Amino acid sequence: MLQKVNVQNVKDIVILFSGDSGDGMQLSGTIFSNISAILGDEIATFPDYPAEIRAPQGSLSGVSGFQVHIGSDIYTPGDKVDVLVAMNPAALKVNAHRLKKNSVILADSDSFEQKDLEKALYKTNDPLAELGLTDVQPLFVPITSMTKKSLENFEMSAKDKDRCKNMFALGLVCWLFNKTLDAANEILSDKFSKKPLLAQANIKVMADGFNYGQNTDATVSTYRIETANTEKGFYTDVNGNTATAYGLIAAAEKAGKELFLGSYPITPATDILQELVKRKDLGVKAIQMEDEIAGICTAIGASFAGSLAATSTSGPGLALKSEAIGLAVMAELPLVIIDVQRGGPSTGLPTKSEQTDLRQALYGRNGESPLVVIAASSATNCFDAAYWASKIALEHITPVILLTDGFIANGSSAWKIPNMDEYPAIVPHNVSQYEGESWTMAQRDKTTNVRYWAEAGTEGYTHRIGGLERDFVTGSISTDPVNHQKMVNVRQEKIDYISNCIPDLEVMGDENADLLIVGWGGTYGHLREATEKMNVNGNNVAFAHFQFINPLPKNTKEVLLKYKKVVVAEQNNGHLAGHLLDKIDGLKLTKYNKVEGQPFCVEDLVEYFTEQLKN
Repeated sequence: MLQKVNVQNVKDIVILFSGDSGDGMQLSGTIFSNISAILGDEIATFPDYPAEIRAPQGSLSGVSGFQVHIGSDIYTPGDKVDVLVAMNPAALKVNAHRLKKNSVILADSDSFEQKDLEKALYKTNDPLAELGLTDVQPLFVPITSMTKKSLENFEMSAKDKDRCKNMFALGLVCWLFNKTLDAANEILSDKFSKKPLLAQANIKVMADGFNYGQNTDATVSTYRIETANTEKGFYTDVNGNTATAYGLIAAAEKAGKELFLGSYPITPATDILQELVKRKDLGVKAIQMEDEIAGICTAIGASFAGSLAATSTSGPGLALKSEAIGLAVMAELPLVIIDVQRGGPSTGLPTKSEQTDLRQALYGRNGESPLVVIAASSATNCFDAAYWASKIALEHITPVILLTDGFIANGSSAWKIPNMDEYPAIVPHNVSQYEGESWTMAQRDKTTNVRYWAEAGTEGYTHRIGGLERDFVTGSISTDPVNHQKMVNVRQEKIDYISNCIPDLEVMGDENADLLIVGWGGTYGHLREATEKMNVNGNNVAFAHFQFINPLPKNTKEVLLKYKKVVVAEQNNGHLAGHLLDKIDGLKLTKYNKVEGQPFCVEDLVEYFTEQLKN
């Protein structure tokens, strides 16, 4: 009975929902994350799913997972797992190496028959012993059959009833963590509002799963999470792609511009397009084009017409857009290009995450083609990063590449709805700011080298722009070699000046630390957690994370040359490290590189950084 269960009060805990792609683990994990956020927990999630649309049922390659880390001071989805929900033997086998000592395994015993074990390539009939899981708390529950029994009076097909088993598992997890079902009931009612029978079925099954745990004689540990002391405000659970879309919308409103997105679906960036398509009520124009090239070309046209224009893609699509990006550089038009990085090269690992597009973003165009590159650091930071990308594009009349990645794009965190009065103004550098007597499209601000943007159709400002080199004074087409050198210099100087308009590089920790850890993009949480763990253990380590990569913050050289040991950690073979070495004379650094399609492991980081301190 319940009194036999050991209730542990913990600061944080990691849960992994895992099963076949059709088992609904993403939905169960998302709902549990939302429940936790509503109840005041900090959260970080990591959806991890196979590239195959539907791999063979029960196979190792078809395992889909959703990991969530809940508690206080949460920066990552966690390394090791405290609770594993395994809907089949394959899910158990794939994730066995990630289990902590004394972790809880909730498994569907109905799916652990001989045929299921064979599909997952087990050699024996004892999966726990075969996997060496001798120090875990297993709870095998007949989830599938209990779900069918729960819905025996519902007029639904057997297939539809079977699909509800993820809610039985969710109910068990809510029992395990002492979470009430009120919030989950509201979420399900809203999700299936147009299918009330399905809503009722899922709510009933979830309640039966909760009650099963409540009444079981099992002696597995249950958990009570210490609620985080969060700042008061309105919060929502948001993933990186949605936050990126919201950041673009906010920037357009702040700038007094209409938002236009021309895009083409590609994993894992598609959700940005899908989110913006819904926002016609906010004046957003989002169009799915026939290919990547058409997507960016429509955005360039919208920029010429005066919109805040954006296009979204992933690595292969960024390659296809390269010529059009060069056109935007030459034409000097504001444009936001969002690249949600994934595993490569080519089509690579579409559902996995890397940081392997940085060199492509910096240099992947013909000719001297400078532009701004910034990177989001977390799911919620995608909002700020998109806002900054838009601000820089509109105020400096330049293309900006915003790099996110699959990890933060699909991952989510609790996000406080921002007060937009606290965000900086966005003042597009258009012809309304020009104070000269006769305007041509070649006119520039003498300090910033930014040309004055004239929206197409503005009376008195008729002009043509294109991809051919133009004269610095008149704006007419020019092939003069001296003029071309001058224009190359001016375009670079325009980008370099932006370092005066972005925040300085911040350092977390002692400025006299023995080691400076450097990162960029979606590795922020893992590197920060590693830094904090090392300092708690008596080390003296500092941490600097780049959001603005080109141009670099103006204090970058001063910061990096201050430390005797600098380690640049990134999920590639040294893109940022090479960029820093190119830009900062005298810099010495060590590189930590992993390209596995998976997030960093904090334990591995701590081990490596500790070894660097010893050397």
